Amino acid sequence: MPNERLRNVMTAGGWTYASLAEATGVDPKSVERWVNRDRTPHRATAMRAAETLREDVFALWPSLRQGRAARAVSPDLVALHEQRADVPVSAFVELLEQARERIDILVYAAVFLHEAYPRLNDLLRERAADGCIVRIAVGDAESTNVQQRGREEKFGHGIESRCRLAVMHYRPLVGTPGIEIRTHDTTLYNSLYRADGQMFVNAHVWGVNAYGAPVWHLRRNGDGGVFDTYAASFDAVWATARPVDKD
Repeated sequence: MPNERLRNVMTAGGWTYASLAEATGVDPKSVERWVNRDRTPHRATAMRAAETLREDVFALWPSLRQGRAARAVSPDLVALHEQRADVPVSAFVELLEQARERIDILVYAAVFLHEAYPRLNDLLRERAADGCIVRIAVGDAESTNVQQRGREEKFGHGIESRCRLAVMHYRPLVGTPGIEIRTHDTTLYNSLYRADGQMFVNAHVWGVNAYGAPVWHLRRNGDGGVFDTYAASFDAVWATARPVDKD
């Protein structure tokens, strides 16, 4: 089937197979296959084409949203996403909704969750009311480690503001039975989002904001695996974190 969305965008912008091919560094026959055979280009090429066309890359090629099927390097590894931006917020929400025993979140700020899903606090209250233990650790804006991360991301003081905003988002949950909010001053190498036996691990890459770094989806498959390694990491940071006051 042809890619009608791509065809319409090219027509509206006056792009030909040849002109788009030249702009993106591919052969015109490749562009023809994108349009008429609905072929999906490599991610980097797709990003260049979408930027050239001033169109959302996922609107042109929805299949790029899917995480890559993980090879059997670990029984805990379900899928790998090349960047967090590829994972829809609905996937994070569904992960948390499925929790029955435990929710653990370890981040510097991750304000994207509240911004994209304003009901997050309500969801966490509902899970806690059903018996879930909810533990959330966000970065201490005054921490030198947090401030260093901001410099590495090239966001300057932005990360400190985001940490304070994260505390503001979560503070209404302080005092809710089953929910505890803390701040930490550790150096994070990954952000963790755990719901029972499943977890999203968002890697931290020097000089790259978290939304541009890889995410792997883990599912616990026995003792001593990759999942347990990250779960233990959360526990270690949690033990040093400080409770957030209600006011």
